[in-house]
Amino acid sequence: MLPVLRWVCVAVAGVVLSGSALLLVAGHHTYDGPVLLQVSATHGLHVGDLFVVAGWAVAMTVLGLLARPRRPVSRAGRRGPWR
Repeated sequence: MLPVLRWVCVAVAGVVLSGSALLLVAGHHTYDGPVLLQVSATHGLHVGDLFVVAGWAVAMTVLGLLARPRRPVSRAGRRGPWR
């Protein structure tokens, strides 16, 4: 049951993180920076969006590392078999 709970927690955190990043990229801010890629007449990819995407990628990588299975440590200090 514990691995399922871990994956559910990681999935919820990933959805919230992705939603927040999407709102930051889609929003209009005073300090967005210059437009790097024009998507339409009123929308584009700004320099500030690159920092949001980089932060999102790092956070999703960390979530993936937290969700991976772990090997238990035996009393002798040696790693046991994978679960």
